[in-house]
Amino acid sequence: MGDAIDLSGDGGVLKETVRRAKPDAIAPSDDLPVVDVHYEGMLAEDGKVFDTTREDNLVFSFELGSGSVIRSWDIALKTMKVGEVAKITCKPEYAYGSAGSPPDIPPDATLIFEVELVACRPRKGASVGSVSEERARLEDLKKQREIAAAAKEDDKKKREEAKAAAAARIQAKLDAKKGQGKGKGKGKSK
Repeated sequence: MGDAIDLSGDGGVLKETVRRAKPDAIAPSDDLPVVDVHYEGMLAEDGKVFDTTREDNLVFSFELGSGSVIRSWDIALKTMKVGEVAKITCKPEYAYGSAGSPPDIPPDATLIFEVELVACRPRKGASVGSVSEERARLEDLKKQREIAAAAKEDDKKKREEAKAAAAARIQAKLDAKKGQGKGKGKGKSK
């Protein structure tokens, strides 16, 4: 479909798009580092298939950047979107190196993978972090409401005390006026 792109900058990881993803397809990211792929791996030397998920129709899942796969996969899958199929050619230094992976992959083997990115998702436990963050946010909100309710109750108490004090002053003035009126009247003569 297209010319191979040198993803590693030294010819060690080449990617050729076999099928493009839809324009709005999602891609792996820090929030979606776990990828599900279908793949078929073959030796570049003779085209012999050494591993595939196609026969069982199972997906292979791994977390990008965790070191659980060969370097070329971490490099290439970061450039893909869900639904994309790519042919990835991996030089030995980006695959199994001089050790190979006996018995199927000989030392210093260049590998070719046809990889389809089926899905990408958050790592397990990531939602637990989100849940605990949400719980902390709700707890904080609850504390803010309690503080606001206490402040409101305080204001209400102060208003009631102010009303009572005003009523007491008015009553004191009334009592004072009554008291003034007792001594000022005409005295009774005997």
